[in-house]
Amino acid sequence: MKSQELAEFFQESLCIFDLKSTTKRDALDEMVGCISRECSLKDQDLILDMLMNRESLGSTGIGKGVAFPHGRSLAVQELTLLFARSQAGVDFDALDKKPTHLFFLIIAPPQDKENLYLQVLGHLVELIKNAPVRKKLSDASTFAELQEILRT
Repeated sequence: MKSQELAEFFQESLCIFDLKSTTKRDALDEMVGCISRECSLKDQDLILDMLMNRESLGSTGIGKGVAFPHGRSLAVQELTLLFARSQAGVDFDALDKKPTHLFFLIIAPPQDKENLYLQVLGHLVELIKNAPVRKKLSDASTFAELQEILRT
């Protein structure tokens, strides 16, 4: 997957540049609420429960201020991505025990023949390994800036 292709999975309406929540549950609820409003989800609670169940297996907060909450659900018809940034940081039970500032929420339908879900997740993980990219994402405040960072 090329960076240009990755950028196309993001939508301006599914970006939160000032996440208000300070706890894991509230942050997931805020992000899922945005997806619910923008994508007309039939069952917001189903998605939230799925994400919380996934988190109970081990935090998706991988450290360095980044988390990748993700999972599969019948509540979505296509791969859905949301980007969120918290200036204050969220206690997300990250592996390094530090606050999480950048979130890439990924929800995929159970049937994903092209396996885009894993391709996108893998590409994002590779991208954020780069400290200057993390810094740029932390400073981004518009969708245009996010798109430019993802394309590089």
